[in-house]
Amino acid sequence: MLRITLEQWRMFRMVAEHGGFNQAAEQIHKSQSSIHTAVSKIEQLLGVKVFYVEGRKTKLTDSGEMLLRRANYLLDEAQKVEAVGYTLGAGVEASLRIAVDEVFDKNILYQALEATSKSYPLLRIELFESILSGAHELVESNQADVAISPISLANGVSEQLCTIDFVAVSSPFHPLQQLNRQLELEDLKSFRQIVIRDSAYHKRSDSGWLEAEQRWTVSHLRTSIDVISQGLGFAWLPLSAIASELESAKLVRLPLTYSAIRTSSLFLVFQDGDRLGIAAQMFIERLRDLCRNGA
Repeated sequence: MLRITLEQWRMFRMVAEHGGFNQAAEQIHKSQSSIHTAVSKIEQLLGVKVFYVEGRKTKLTDSGEMLLRRANYLLDEAQKVEAVGYTLGAGVEASLRIAVDEVFDKNILYQALEATSKSYPLLRIELFESILSGAHELVESNQADVAISPISLANGVSEQLCTIDFVAVSSPFHPLQQLNRQLELEDLKSFRQIVIRDSAYHKRSDSGWLEAEQRWTVSHLRTSIDVISQGLGFAWLPLSAIASELESAKLVRLPLTYSAIRTSSLFLVFQDGDRLGIAAQMFIERLRDLCRNGA
């Protein structure tokens, strides 16, 4: 039988997070005396001191630090259990938020979305198109339920969904194409590289940049394709996104000795499979099937 309630642990965490009993009381709309009582109960039952006062600040003792780590895990798990319960009780969810890296094959994405919508026509789907860390960040911050991302989750579910081939390309009229020889990576550094901006707000990366002397950074894959088609730079672009441009010769591959093709993995990521609704689970299964069968 548990002798300390989740509510008492929550009050303990709020004091730790806000640096005092008064501040915690304001945040959770409880009386200061009730929070004091909850913390005193924890100290009494466990036989440890969890806080000490330094100036105007209430700080954690070493024992308090250790207990806070465990309490955080306990409270987070309790919240997940409650969310799973709501999902089970609600049946089909009202909305599905999906974050997708722009390099993912659009044909596969649209087929999976259409199949899901046919089965659940009242489902509202929100699609967030992102670059690099963006999709991963949206799932971590609970702004998306499911993501297709080049970055796996540290905590949560991450499974490799597919690989994407990137090819080095330029316009057929670009100066690099006029050299009439095999190219080295060093040759490229003297020319403008087109880079797509990481759409994350935090921890952005410059994946793929060669440290070329000139760089244009754009926000969307389509912009990058248009800029390169007009002879204004070069880049590695996903093969599936530029098939028509290669076929029409608006874009041509750079004759690189090495690294003409780069391969990157995309992961299917979400926080907790038990919290996903029926429609989300169907969308995921359809994605897996389409990627597996090379739709």
